[in-house]
Order: sequence, then C-alpha cells, then structure tokens
Amino acid sequence: MTSPEIPSVPVVAVPAEFDTAAGRESSAAPALLLDVREDDEWRLGHAPGALHIPMTDVPARVDELDYDREIYVICRQGGRSMQVVQYLTHVGFDAFNVVGGMVAWQKSGRPLTAEGDHEAKIY
Repeated sequence: MTSPEIPSVPVVAVPAEFDTAAGRESSAAPALLLDVREDDEWRLGHAPGALHIPMTDVPARVDELDYDREIYVICRQGGRSMQVVQYLTHVGFDAFNVVGGMVAWQKSGRPLTAEGDHEAKIY
C-alpha cells in the first residue's frame, strides 16, 4: 500500500541494522524499525532488532521513540503502518511506511526471528 501523502519506502531501502535502545542522544543514531502488528503476529515472526509497539498503543508510547532517528514503520502488509506513519509525521517524527510490510520482508529474504521454539514466518 502507498499514498502520495505518506512517506514510503520498499523493503530493500530499509537499513540492515536497527538500534532499539531508548534515549540515545546522538542524531547519528541508527534507524529504528517499528513493528506495529499485534502481539500474536509479532510472536510468529519479526525482524531482528525491531521495536514492537502495537498500532493502538503508539500514541501512549510515543515517548519511547527518538525524534533524531529515522523510523521505518512496518505491519503485515502496509495498511496499519501507513496510519502510524501519518500520525508520527504529524507529530514531528521522520517516519516512513515500509511498503508491503512483513510479507514483503519475508519474500525478499530479509532475516526473521521468533519467540519460542518454532520457525519464524509471516505467511
């Protein structure tokens, strides 16, 4: 999903490494991958190093995000992440929707990890 008003990037344009440490002072801090899927989706598989905040919790947890970092927002296919990017850019963050979401992430061969003893998978 894309929209001309929502900054969007393909999976291949997302940096390879992320830093989820809160409170970094440097404007040169790594980018952040924000996964806004639900808890059950996250447990099945997610990108290593991503920060998990379900979409409905983002406004209440916005203080966990760093205004000095680019934030790449991802969900399953792109609908929820577009809404979160719209909100984040409205409140002053440099945020980008990851087109195709975690489905595109898995299809492109980007790394996945999961909680528990099962193989990580999105679809």
